[in-house]
Amino acid sequence: MKKYIIQLFKRCYHLAVVLLILITSCNEDEILKESPLDFLAPENAYTSVDGIRQGISGLHDNVRDNWIYGDQDQGSIWKGVATDIAFHGEDPNSTRFCCNYVNYLVPASTYVKQYWYPNYQIIQRANVLIESINNSDETIWSDDAQKQAFLAEAMFFRAYAYRIMVAMFGDIPLVTEVINSAKADFSRAPKAEIYSQMETDFKFAAENLPLPGEEEAPGRVTQGAAWHYLSELYITIGEYQKAVDAATKVISGYDYALMTERFGSTVDVFGTGDVYLDLFAYGNQNLSENKEAIWVVQFEPLVTGGDQWVGERAFGPAYFRMGNTPDGFKAFRGELVNGVYTGYSDTLGRPVSWIRPTYYATNLIWESDWNNDIRNAKHNIKRDFYYDNPASAYHGKKIDFSLYPAGARDAIRDTCQYIYPYFMKFADPLNHFTNEAQSGGGYNHKDQYEIRLAETYLLRAEAYINLSRNDLAAADINAIRNRAHATPVAVADVDIDYLLDERARELYGEEERQITLRRVGKLVERVRKYNNNPLNPGLNIQDYHVLWPIPQTQIDLNIDVVMEQNPGYNE
Repeated sequence: MKKYIIQLFKRCYHLAVVLLILITSCNEDEILKESPLDFLAPENAYTSVDGIRQGISGLHDNVRDNWIYGDQDQGSIWKGVATDIAFHGEDPNSTRFCCNYVNYLVPASTYVKQYWYPNYQIIQRANVLIESINNSDETIWSDDAQKQAFLAEAMFFRAYAYRIMVAMFGDIPLVTEVINSAKADFSRAPKAEIYSQMETDFKFAAENLPLPGEEEAPGRVTQGAAWHYLSELYITIGEYQKAVDAATKVISGYDYALMTERFGSTVDVFGTGDVYLDLFAYGNQNLSENKEAIWVVQFEPLVTGGDQWVGERAFGPAYFRMGNTPDGFKAFRGELVNGVYTGYSDTLGRPVSWIRPTYYATNLIWESDWNNDIRNAKHNIKRDFYYDNPASAYHGKKIDFSLYPAGARDAIRDTCQYIYPYFMKFADPLNHFTNEAQSGGGYNHKDQYEIRLAETYLLRAEAYINLSRNDLAAADINAIRNRAHATPVAVADVDIDYLLDERARELYGEEERQITLRRVGKLVERVRKYNNNPLNPGLNIQDYHVLWPIPQTQIDLNIDVVMEQNPGYNE
């Protein structure tokens, strides 16, 4: 989708959700009534299919900006920081990133608001579109199916936003109508009501969105994405057979398949490669031959207004900051650009180590199949880094901090910020189109999976475990492990913890780990057990952190109804 269209409708949305001034006099209503003749508002923007289509593009842009691109701390937490799989490596004692749950999750914190308000903006904007579509002139649509498909897409995004909100905050206000005047009497609806609305929205989407492959443009959601989220929802509310049925609809009801043979284009920069590497190679996400992609968020660098992704900055180690070789030369000479060596490698980009994997993610989960699981291969997780400076006697040798004199280095920075295992699915070697002097500046331009079929298999396995059908759960897990050339799991070894391990192996940095751990009731337990932030082991997580606090600004502004804070945050 073209970003210049999206930007236009960002402006439209800003105008569309402005609170209206209430005028009490009927005569004054008629005299002072404003008609939007020369600016964008729902009354004139969403009166055509093109206008509504652009509004839908705006919802896609909201999701991309909030949860895929994301503010530094916002996106990092979403993709694993403060869970069992990652901590903040650049500064493990940072207050901006969640390095200490008690200090970070404060009701008055800006960071809490970054999860509350963007989702309600998506909900409001979806409601505006839903209202506009329902009230639209029937003559603008080519047929009723087209209208229902656009309505389904707006409802999908409303449910998607509630999916995040209810997982993080619990009971929350349920808003299904357009808010077009000042409102200060929101009440927190029970989670059951939120789940019911999500089910309604996702079911309508599953029945009315386009079939996979028939969407208007790459990245637009289809029926498969809605069925996937229905499966996740049914697990959350304990409807496990419905979860199995929804996941089976995705796995068997469409032309999806796990990729098992190499495909598309890739650069085997470390001399080897495999199909797992191909899944994350530039340009392969939207290929028709890629049968594993269910929902792909678009970045489109080669179109006017194309965007970029922050993956390298977030996930990779800041190798270029480590300083000198043991004999005093710059450790990384880097690329030659305009006659100057930059200090940056075009293979590694310019990472900043926002998301540093835990020992659990880099070592524990791989121990049983270290040498045969392709997801742990040297081209998928780069563990060894080498000095890059011909002036040094250490040129080409593996970086080893024990080579330096005792006390000469900062052990925390060395292993948390400068060098650590780099999951290469987030890099894009030799494909940096901007900022050549910094090898992309930490950005690349790959489209990103929001849903892959591998996750659907693991959702169905989770539902089977809850149905005490560990034999069927093992079969689904082994579909993933067989592709990875890993040893099949025995039925006797299948449980929720094993499933979480497999999700970490397959979906590291892709899944919203916060939602996963909250869904299975394991967040606090596994953060305490596995988050090895060296300055804050376990991140000081408390039992009450199973929910985030309601932003204090929301409570303070809700003057007509008392909005209760979540437990643990008023003490």
